[in-house]
Amino acid sequence: MAVAETIERKLTEALAPLRLRIVDDSEKHRGHAGYREGGETHFRVEVVSRDFAGLTRVARQRRVYEILAAELEEQVHALQLKTLTPEEDRPSD
Repeated sequence: MAVAETIERKLTEALAPLRLRIVDDSEKHRGHAGYREGGETHFRVEVVSRDFAGLTRVARQRRVYEILAAELEEQVHALQLKTLTPEEDRPSD
């Protein structure tokens, strides 16, 4: 299973997101630390979940890191997160 698919499955199961967007940004990091041929090392993830209500930004990110601990330890070098509650997920002008 591809890393992005694993990330999607784990976050969906744990957070029941209303919106989940996963972008593989690995090619932008070619030649940098952690890059591997074939990609799937650097990801940008946006998660909108009711589970984030009442949590600080840091607590939300820690929650995602806990869910993806195995991937972060073995495969993913960098993970950029945007974690929002449904109320915070508003279109920008």
